[in-house]
Amino acid sequence: MRPLTEEETRVMFEKIAKYIGENLQLLVDRPDGTYCFRLHNDRVYYVSEKIMKLAANISGDKLVSLGTCFGKFTKTHKFRLHVTALDYLAPYAKYKVWIKPGAEQSFLYGNHVLKSGLGRITENTSQYQGVVVYSMADIPLVSRDGSYYRTQVLFYSRRICFQSG
Repeated sequence: MRPLTEEETRVMFEKIAKYIGENLQLLVDRPDGTYCFRLHNDRVYYVSEKIMKLAANISGDKLVSLGTCFGKFTKTHKFRLHVTALDYLAPYAKYKVWIKPGAEQSFLYGNHVLKSGLGRITENTSQYQGVVVYSMADIPLVSRDGSYYRTQVLFYSRRICFQSG
């Protein structure tokens, strides 16, 4: 478990900023304590400083995880967000898309969302913008397949086909 380097921090924050923008500061400076990002086995964990200090007594090879996994760095040093980061990113998301119940199941199985399946969308959402997809009941949607590391929730809006039919 170690702090992120400047390059790793920059890459991770650029990826997170696609979804929450300037609200990135709200993740680090929280009213309930100070939180930080730590790297362990190419995975980035979001953890409170109090828990991080307690975990310092455990050796690195015996430590499985710490806090909430936000994502991982690939071998090419790209950062991939995990579904577990959704609970922290969804409240601060700049661009949101709500899907009708009829298209919700199809989306969860990995299919595209047609224009007829959209319930609402935030204004000024441009193409290829990072969005968080919600059901009409304001529940963030995720893929059900646990082995599928790429999230179905945090995606580029090119997955939404704006042509009808």
